[in-house]
Amino acid sequence: MTIITTKLIFLCIAGFFAAFVDSIAGGGGIISLPAFLISGVPPHLALGTNKFSSSCASLASSLKFAKSGKVDTKILKFLVPFTFIGAIIGTNVVLIVNTKYLNSIVLTLLILVSIYSLFSKSVGMEDNFKCLTKKSLFLGMLFAACLGFYDGFFGPGTGSFLIFGLIYIYNFDFVRSAGNGKVLNFVSNITSLIVFIINGQINYSLGIPVAICMILGARIGTRLALSRGANLIKPIFITISLCLAVKMIYGIVH
Repeated sequence: MTIITTKLIFLCIAGFFAAFVDSIAGGGGIISLPAFLISGVPPHLALGTNKFSSSCASLASSLKFAKSGKVDTKILKFLVPFTFIGAIIGTNVVLIVNTKYLNSIVLTLLILVSIYSLFSKSVGMEDNFKCLTKKSLFLGMLFAACLGFYDGFFGPGTGSFLIFGLIYIYNFDFVRSAGNGKVLNFVSNITSLIVFIINGQINYSLGIPVAICMILGARIGTRLALSRGANLIKPIFITISLCLAVKMIYGIVH
């Protein structure tokens, strides 16, 4: 077995598990991106190739949630354009602004979200969405724009923040919030992906096989999330959020 074949198998396995986790609670990037870097793929190329593969998986997961009725098109038709605009602005701003100052803020938010979700027994366990109001619509559009900007500008924890934010704005349960969050995350992902494609920062010989495995992982993870519901998503959501926080602490220390 050649080194190239071994590398590809490793990336495909890592991609499968990353997409499996990401489709349930977000945060799959803490598995897939390090896998590309460990395999010796240059940083910018690793970011672009990972974005390509993860966008394919995100699309598969979004479609699965949509078919199950866990995606609210009446809400998303307002939120998606703001996510798109936010992601475009964020991707352009990151070229001129140092992102290191965001580490402490994001780290604090991740820990607070994790602790609150851990000790609040009722959060996200029941779907209490009543109706769409002017206030919730405004808050949703503002939230979508901010998260789109954040994902284009920085990224870590976007999936977790989307799930948490949608629960509190619309009183969704974890399943419905994950479905809508996955669609918004796909929009911001595809926006960033276009930038990477334009700049030629994608290794398709690695990206396509990994994308196939990630699609498979996303479909299985989404199916499990839909069948097991909030009882499965909540503990994974808390675990992934804390793992992201630990990863960021490690990055700050080193």
